[in-house]
Amino acid sequence: INPTSITIITLSIIMGTIMTMSSSNWLMAWIGLELNMLAILPIISKPKTTRASEATIKYFLTQAIASAMMLLSSTTNAWQTGSWDILELKNKFSTTIMTLSLMMKMGAAPIHFWLPEVLQGTTLQTALLITTWQKLAPISLMYMISNNIQPALLMSAGILSMIVGGLGGINQTQLRKTMAYSSINNLGWTIMIMALSPNLAVMNIFIYMIMTTPIFLMMTSTSTKTLQNLTTTWTTSTATTLSIALLMLSTSGLPPFTGFLPKMLALNELITQKLTTLATLAIMTSLASLLFYLRITYLIMVLTSP
Repeated sequence: INPTSITIITLSIIMGTIMTMSSSNWLMAWIGLELNMLAILPIISKPKTTRASEATIKYFLTQAIASAMMLLSSTTNAWQTGSWDILELKNKFSTTIMTLSLMMKMGAAPIHFWLPEVLQGTTLQTALLITTWQKLAPISLMYMISNNIQPALLMSAGILSMIVGGLGGINQTQLRKTMAYSSINNLGWTIMIMALSPNLAVMNIFIYMIMTTPIFLMMTSTSTKTLQNLTTTWTTSTATTLSIALLMLSTSGLPPFTGFLPKMLALNELITQKLTTLATLAIMTSLASLLFYLRITYLIMVLTSP
């Protein structure tokens, strides 16, 4: 891609997200999301492979359906209440459809099927962009309407995402798919706690982004794409490999690391609200995701490469 195109695309991605995050009107938020989606398509399809083209189409279709649902929801709401204001989403039907469309945009379960496939078909840098930056706009919209969403919907979607993220990542050998399931698992925590404490949800997603970014960057620098590649990186760059291992453990939410903090606060919030069963379920699903993170770190730190 030539420099002019890259500049336009980058600006569009940044502008789209900022536009959505700063708008108070559903139409402007929708335009921002569309701008963002159209700008990232050429980036996903840049590698001239069939996998990349397939990933681009999958991404485009899911995002387009989610945008259509978003328009349906905001139009229905404007029809009922006479307001296009984001904070005025009072209609129950509209709120449910809007929540589902935002979950689809982020890749939360049960509408997560596109995420692992799309990440597997793109480069590591694009995968990083999709798992971090592309989630900011939908999450900011969800944060704005969190008071109107039924807590049961958010919590069930959150728990489902945790289960899918934990169990889906166990049988993966491709690191991009593993990171996709890790992203779904983390989104589960974010969505679940959004019902009780939206600020905590924002903190959770930011800490996740801070931990995921260096993992992807180091995987790019060592061109690691599978678990098998990981076993041989030790010989080329020891510090990088060790950092990946520690960051993986942090993302899994193992106690001494940073990733444990948002999970602990979330569990604390759940127990304060007398939702002990939900907290127990959340811990159990965390153990499933811990399993594949531990396998990765075990491969990196314990096994010596041939």
